[in-house]
Amino acid sequence: MLVYLNGQYVDHSEARVAVDDRGFVFADGIYEVIRIYDGRLFLAEPHYARLRQGLSSIRIESGAPEALPVIANRLIAENGLQDDDAILYIQITRGAAPRKHAFPPPGTAPTVFVSVKPFPRFSEETYESGQAAVTTPDTRWARCDIKSIALLPNVLANQTAREAGAFEAIFVRDGVLIEGSHSNLLGVIGGEVVTYPECNYILGGITRRFVLDLARGLGIPVREGPIFVDRLDEVEELFLCGTTTEVMPITRLDGRPISDGRAGPITRRLGKSYREATLSASPASV
Repeated sequence: MLVYLNGQYVDHSEARVAVDDRGFVFADGIYEVIRIYDGRLFLAEPHYARLRQGLSSIRIESGAPEALPVIANRLIAENGLQDDDAILYIQITRGAAPRKHAFPPPGTAPTVFVSVKPFPRFSEETYESGQAAVTTPDTRWARCDIKSIALLPNVLANQTAREAGAFEAIFVRDGVLIEGSHSNLLGVIGGEVVTYPECNYILGGITRRFVLDLARGLGIPVREGPIFVDRLDEVEELFLCGTTTEVMPITRLDGRPISDGRAGPITRRLGKSYREATLSASPASV
């Protein structure tokens, strides 16, 4: 596959990053993942905006976000993905410099890497049957709103889920379900869609915001608030959302069924509306 690295388009097998790159030695960088449906980017502009915000938050100066539409368009075309489902991955680090904790000298060029790879949609059966999840203590830092490449707690949590035969691990903080290791979490309580308030303890998911807007458009009440672990009997439905997760029902948590153990009507309705929206994804060059 052809990738973009620091202004050059090269074969993936030939892409090289310096061993003293701060992304490698400090996880000092930001990333984004954008879904591609039938060769067309979905929700690209909000992702670019979050990337710019993340770079600003950790004080990396880069003009790369402005060039991304052109880069994405070329990678999709030259990798033969014009009619396929895929993901676009973007990573920007503070660049290569001698290993010191403080920032490198002004003028140090950031490292910019962009790639695409095929990523098929889930089957309808997957959405209908739902998935299992497990809970795990939230051991992450207090700036989860920054989409940092420092993801070790997420990696460990997701491995816990895999070893348990589950689709996702849900972080728990102070007795409250927060979000997944690579997805946002939403529930239905009393007919309302409930999700943890957007703050520094969760990633402000692009898909999360889009799904909440879909719910409001469908006349489904939305509320930001806690979902308590010890009050799961009140939860009528539970589902995840994210760029690669889409809208995924969670029907079992820690081996316990959510409600009747099947995907609920609001989750199915939102999932259907989400999948319909992907059919109008924008061309990569726009």
